[in-house]
Amino acid sequence: MRIVKHILTYLLWTIVSLLMGFGYMRLLLGNLPTDESMGGVGFMLKIFYFHGLTLLGFSMGGIITLLFILIDILYLSKKLKNNSKKSIIRIVVLLATTAVVALIHYVLEKVIDVI
Repeated sequence: MRIVKHILTYLLWTIVSLLMGFGYMRLLLGNLPTDESMGGVGFMLKIFYFHGLTLLGFSMGGIITLLFILIDILYLSKKLKNNSKKSIIRIVVLLATTAVVALIHYVLEKVIDVI
Protein backbone atom coordinates (compact mmCIF):
# COMPACT_ATOMS: atom_id res chain seq x y z
CA MET A 1 0.00 0.00 0.00
CA ARG A 2 2.90 2.33 0.74
CA ILE A 3 4.34 1.85 -2.75
CA VAL A 4 1.00 2.64 -4.37
CA LYS A 5 0.81 5.84 -2.32
CA HIS A 6 4.28 6.88 -3.52
CA ILE A 7 3.39 6.11 -7.14
CA LEU A 8 0.17 8.14 -6.94
CA THR A 9 1.98 11.02 -5.26
CA TYR A 10 4.65 11.13 -7.94
CA LEU A 11 1.96 10.82 -10.61
CA LEU A 12 0.31 13.93 -9.18
CA TRP A 13 3.62 15.81 -9.11
CA THR A 14 4.28 14.67 -12.69
CA ILE A 15 0.95 16.07 -13.86
CA VAL A 16 1.62 19.37 -12.08
CA SER A 17 5.12 19.54 -13.62
CA LEU A 18 3.80 18.84 -17.11
CA LEU A 19 1.18 21.55 -16.71
CA MET A 20 3.86 23.98 -15.54
CA GLY A 21 5.97 23.20 -18.61
CA PHE A 22 2.94 23.64 -20.84
CA GLY A 23 2.12 26.94 -19.11
CA TYR A 24 5.70 28.15 -19.51
CA MET A 25 5.65 27.49 -23.24
CA ARG A 26 2.24 29.18 -23.49
CA LEU A 27 3.74 32.29 -21.85
CA LEU A 28 6.77 32.10 -24.10
CA LEU A 29 4.88 31.67 -27.37
CA GLY A 30 2.04 34.05 -26.48
CA ASN A 31 -1.38 34.15 -28.08
CA LEU A 32 -1.99 33.25 -31.67
CA PRO A 33 -3.69 36.11 -33.54
CA THR A 34 -7.31 35.32 -34.33
CA ASP A 35 -7.26 37.12 -37.66
CA GLU A 36 -9.47 35.12 -40.01
CA SER A 37 -8.41 37.06 -43.10
CA MET A 38 -5.41 34.79 -43.76
CA GLY A 39 -7.62 31.98 -45.04
CA GLY A 40 -5.98 28.57 -45.44
CA VAL A 41 -2.59 29.86 -44.39
CA GLY A 42 -4.07 30.90 -41.03
CA PHE A 43 -5.45 27.40 -40.54
CA MET A 44 -2.04 25.86 -41.18
CA LEU A 45 -0.43 28.41 -38.86
CA LYS A 46 -2.82 27.41 -36.08
CA ILE A 47 -2.05 23.73 -36.60
CA PHE A 48 1.71 24.32 -36.39
CA TYR A 49 1.29 26.64 -33.40
CA PHE A 50 -0.74 24.17 -31.33
CA HIS A 51 1.44 21.22 -32.36
CA GLY A 52 4.58 23.12 -31.36
CA LEU A 53 2.97 24.34 -28.14
CA THR A 54 1.99 20.82 -27.15
CA LEU A 55 5.27 19.19 -28.17
CA LEU A 56 7.54 21.79 -26.61
CA GLY A 57 5.36 22.29 -23.55
CA PHE A 58 5.30 18.64 -22.65
CA SER A 59 9.03 18.32 -23.39
CA MET A 60 9.80 21.15 -20.98
CA GLY A 61 7.37 19.63 -18.49
CA GLY A 62 9.14 16.29 -18.80
CA ILE A 63 12.49 17.90 -18.05
CA ILE A 64 10.99 19.68 -15.04
CA THR A 65 9.40 16.43 -13.88
CA LEU A 66 12.64 14.47 -14.17
CA LEU A 67 14.64 17.06 -12.25
CA PHE A 68 11.99 17.48 -9.55
CA ILE A 69 11.58 13.76 -8.94
CA LEU A 70 15.35 13.29 -8.73
CA ILE A 71 15.61 16.14 -6.22
CA ASP A 72 12.70 14.75 -4.26
CA ILE A 73 13.97 11.18 -4.10
CA LEU A 74 17.62 11.98 -3.47
CA TYR A 75 17.29 14.95 -1.13
CA LEU A 76 13.83 16.07 -0.03
CA SER A 77 12.41 12.76 1.12
CA LYS A 78 15.21 12.39 3.66
CA LYS A 79 15.06 15.97 4.90
CA LEU A 80 11.27 16.25 5.17
CA LYS A 81 10.40 13.10 7.09
CA ASN A 82 8.95 14.84 10.15
CA ASN A 83 8.13 18.23 8.67
CA SER A 84 4.53 19.44 8.70
CA LYS A 85 5.03 21.69 5.65
CA LYS A 86 6.14 19.00 3.18
CA SER A 87 3.76 20.01 0.41
CA ILE A 88 4.58 23.71 0.59
CA ILE A 89 8.31 23.03 0.47
CA ARG A 90 7.84 20.68 -2.48
CA ILE A 91 5.78 23.29 -4.34
CA VAL A 92 8.52 25.87 -3.74
CA VAL A 93 11.15 23.40 -5.00
CA LEU A 94 8.99 22.68 -8.05
CA LEU A 95 8.66 26.40 -8.80
CA ALA A 96 12.41 26.86 -8.34
CA THR A 97 13.09 23.93 -10.67
CA THR A 98 10.78 25.47 -13.25
CA ALA A 99 12.56 28.82 -12.91
CA VAL A 100 15.98 27.19 -13.37
CA VAL A 101 14.81 25.29 -16.45
CA ALA A 102 13.28 28.49 -17.87
CA LEU A 103 16.51 30.39 -17.21
CA ILE A 104 18.62 27.71 -18.89
CA HIS A 105 16.20 27.68 -21.84
CA TYR A 106 16.43 31.47 -22.14
CA VAL A 107 20.22 31.45 -22.03
CA LEU A 108 20.47 28.68 -24.62
CA GLU A 109 17.92 30.25 -26.93
CA LYS A 110 18.61 33.99 -26.72
CA VAL A 111 22.14 34.47 -25.41
CA ILE A 112 24.13 31.56 -26.84
CA ASP A 113 21.70 30.97 -29.75
CA VAL A 114 21.98 27.18 -29.65
CA ILE A 115 18.29 26.37 -29.74
